[in-house]
Amino acid sequence: MKLHISVARQLMRVVDDQGEIVREYPVSTASAGVGEISGSYQTPRGQHKIRAKIGAGQPENTVFVRRRPTGEIWSPDLGEAFPGRDWILTRILWLSGCEPGCNRLGCVDTMRRYIYIHGSPDSAEMGLPGSHGCVRMRNADIIELFDLVPTYSAVEITED
Repeated sequence: MKLHISVARQLMRVVDDQGEIVREYPVSTASAGVGEISGSYQTPRGQHKIRAKIGAGQPENTVFVRRRPTGEIWSPDLGEAFPGRDWILTRILWLSGCEPGCNRLGCVDTMRRYIYIHGSPDSAEMGLPGSHGCVRMRNADIIELFDLVPTYSAVEITED
């Protein structure tokens, strides 16, 4: 399995080993656009892999901080209580760059930037940029994807 994320289309395609598209999901990448520099709040481009899968068995809308469940379950009331919070929900696929100098090592290291594919509140709009650098998905979609792809699956993020 390979994931292809198109920033222009705000779309993720899951492609099998024969090159067939097996799933498509709307996503939301960074509102600040694409870029690799640490602190840019941009979505990194290039070849990546899923380095870790976090959240197996957790309930939908589980809130994560620093990749650990907080014990909270997101709800509209919780969202209203913390309006500026960047919600990381349900499951996390932690990405690691594969291209030294582009998205790996130094100030461009995707993993050290804590770039994830993760779930979001139902109110988060998909199909439009809106994240702080990560790739946001609907909760039902990230649960399906999490169960579908193994650790170390390839992930390509492109501008097209």
